[in-house]
Amino acid sequence: MITMLDVSIRAGVSKATVSRVLNGTGQVKKSTRDAVFKAMDELGYRPNFLAQSLANKSSNSIGLVVSNFDGPYFGRLLRQAAKLIEASGKHLIVTDGHDTPEDELQAVQLLADRRCDAIILYTRFMDETALMALLDSLPVPMMVINRDLPQARERCVFFEQQQAAFKAVDYLIGQGHREIACITGPIATPTAQSRLAGYRQALQQHQIAFDDARVAYGDSSVAGGYRGCRDLLAGAAAFSALFASNDDMAIGAMKALSQAGKRLPHDVSLFGFDDEPSAAYLQPALSTVYLPIDAMIEAAIGQALRLINGDPLLALQPFTGELKLRESVIAGPYAK
Repeated sequence: MITMLDVSIRAGVSKATVSRVLNGTGQVKKSTRDAVFKAMDELGYRPNFLAQSLANKSSNSIGLVVSNFDGPYFGRLLRQAAKLIEASGKHLIVTDGHDTPEDELQAVQLLADRRCDAIILYTRFMDETALMALLDSLPVPMMVINRDLPQARERCVFFEQQQAAFKAVDYLIGQGHREIACITGPIATPTAQSRLAGYRQALQQHQIAFDDARVAYGDSSVAGGYRGCRDLLAGAAAFSALFASNDDMAIGAMKALSQAGKRLPHDVSLFGFDDEPSAAYLQPALSTVYLPIDAMIEAAIGQALRLINGDPLLALQPFTGELKLRESVIAGPYAK
């Protein structure tokens, strides 16, 4: 069986140098790394990373827990994470939190058992108390995405959900809409609650009464947006604009509005959230909120690498949304 010692002899370097190349640790010249990899190819050597992780108490990897693998939003996050972690010389291990706090916790513990150097948790359901307890008890450092932890701002990357939703609905009001409906995400999640709060905040600021008949409680899916919009259309409260808490539900709402004979945007203006890649190519092109997930995962990975290296951390500032104004919104009946 070919060993690390055989590789070191073939490459003309020490066994410790081969170990540093394989683990991505220490300063090794590119020419030396190339010589080691060439020797490995010539000898047919395949390192046993499991044995190395047990011996070193490290797998030279970063674990990532996402809520689920559905949709382009998490696709963007995973692509960016893979690129950045690979560039750091580490491996990415991804697992699914299955959209429950229990499964998110189990996924984190699984990654800790695999001796990941650090863990990044994108959570939709775990509350602040549980997250702070996890930060204190885990044997490896962890970063949290999608939740504000006021007591540990250096350990969390979050987006100002309520403010972004407020800006979207405030824009609709500024365009002359006052009867504005809303389709929420899964209302048990802090994200959906914050976006609904932003909707209500905009109405309140403009002294528009909140009407629960103009709110449908969705599930973030295309089908959920379709059902929610049909329920709104069947209700007694008319609306000239609709704020959907994500783009998938906005797409479902488009079909329901079309089936009801409503013209977009002439009869109903529509605003989404997330700025999915398809949003600009819908008919009409969807106005939405851009969520900077690429920058958020980059910040989380940067902090994770600093934690691994023992570098000092600074608190991170919250990320903000950007309105992408397209064809799905026009002036409403109260436009000046």
